[in-house]
Amino acid sequence: MHVDLENWYKPSLDKKKLKELSRRRDLPGLIHFFLYFLSLFVSGYLAYITWGTVWTFFFFFIYGTIYAFSVANWHETVHRTAFKTRWINEFFYHISSFMCDFEGFRWRWSHTFHHTKTLQTEDDYDHEIQVSRPTELIAFFLNFIPLTDLLFPHKLIKYEVIKHSFGILSPVVKISAPENQKKKIIWNSRLYVFIWLSIITWSIYIWSILPILFIILPTYIGKPIWFAVNVTQHLAAKIDTKDHRLSTYSVRINPILSFLYWHMEYHLEHHMFPMVPSYNLKKLRAEVDDQLPTPFKSLYDFYKSVLPSVIALAYNQNSYYKVNLKTK
Repeated sequence: MHVDLENWYKPSLDKKKLKELSRRRDLPGLIHFFLYFLSLFVSGYLAYITWGTVWTFFFFFIYGTIYAFSVANWHETVHRTAFKTRWINEFFYHISSFMCDFEGFRWRWSHTFHHTKTLQTEDDYDHEIQVSRPTELIAFFLNFIPLTDLLFPHKLIKYEVIKHSFGILSPVVKISAPENQKKKIIWNSRLYVFIWLSIITWSIYIWSILPILFIILPTYIGKPIWFAVNVTQHLAAKIDTKDHRLSTYSVRINPILSFLYWHMEYHLEHHMFPMVPSYNLKKLRAEVDDQLPTPFKSLYDFYKSVLPSVIALAYNQNSYYKVNLKTK
């Protein structure tokens, strides 16, 4: 995944050290996916055996939360930093892409744009900018309530996949994807839709909603915690700047969420050096710590500081969160 960051601010870092930190290995990724799918299976099994009781709501929420964090698995594999071996990375990349509805060929190219043009609003702009500057506050806060995505079906990522399956390509595809990738996007989208329809058909045949709950709806059930963590990346940040210190944040979170998030709470560091594997981001931070703004101490610290700017941005586009660039 090539990302052009030549004109962006970069902290000083020894080239040999960067090369060492950028070295990829297979074992950390294999351990991560083993533990991830083990926790997904256990929570799903508990949701299944408690079906019909009040406990099933709790366990489906846990299952859905873990499932929703498949976006973190997608993210590490889209950068090809999860594994040293390319085919293993691609195998888990396409599994993770399906789980979070991020059709693999479309999102590989659009995410490259996101890194090259982070929060840019001019020309070929950043298509992942939407959640950074919410203009509809009600819709923004609904993200913290399970299943509310279904109130806006035309905004679902699934809706885009369905359009792509009919050959109706979204603007981001037309801008970011090479011509020879567009047929892959269309046919892979058709595969996704075929799987979804097969699951729905199976549910009707066996007269049970469980297949739909386990495969089609879990990201919407478990979205609140994932959204609360993931939106910290660029929320209410300054746009049209070539300085990630102003457009991207780092937040400290607990070990469980850090595992599920694959350490992307070090998001400022990730944007500056996107080819460094997630398991080395903490070491990377130690190398450049004196050149970067102080990270938020917790999710509570983040929302206490940034949420006022989120609300203000709905009324004034210049009310972005002002980062203190003073270093230690």
